[in-house]
Amino acid sequence: MRRKSAGVKQLRTHYFFALRLPKETKEYLHTWQKQFTLPFKRLVHPDDYHITFAFLGEAEKEPLQQAVEAVSRIVEQTPPFFVEIDSVGTFGRKQSPRIFWAGTKHNHRLFDIQKQIFQAVMEAGFQLDSKPFRPHITLAKKWNGDQSFANAAGSLNAKPPFHVFKADSVVLYQTHLDRLPMYEEKVRFRFKNEE
Repeated sequence: MRRKSAGVKQLRTHYFFALRLPKETKEYLHTWQKQFTLPFKRLVHPDDYHITFAFLGEAEKEPLQQAVEAVSRIVEQTPPFFVEIDSVGTFGRKQSPRIFWAGTKHNHRLFDIQKQIFQAVMEAGFQLDSKPFRPHITLAKKWNGDQSFANAAGSLNAKPPFHVFKADSVVLYQTHLDRLPMYEEKVRFRFKNEE
């Protein structure tokens, strides 16, 4: 039996279900963000943009498969819908936020599908974060500026992003902390075909 070397750090992998963004939406947000030179420690790779529905963390094979089957049934019965990106915001301290995000206009369909997926994943045995759902697309992490974010980001509110896209699928992503982009698409679930 081979033992792990004491000097080798084992990278943990996590899973999460999220709304997949179309390529055009990712390109739009990336282009919009490039207008502003805001000193965050890490800019999220455009291919990693998404809206999280349920963060599973580490996952055993059997409950993960159970969650996948449940989410598949939910998504296949849900027609596609449109999502409007219309704002920006932050999480964390106002002066030095840990997350900078693009937000969506309130959308009942988005909240409904998240609620169903969240419940299905809980029933599969996962312990999920009980914070209220706040749909957002993370663009950057960890403020690293010499001045406060509020002082540096005045132009953001003057010209917030505005974009509408058709939500057509949900994805089970796996994280890879040693890669860029970080998120690997494991399974894609397409919304109900309306044709």
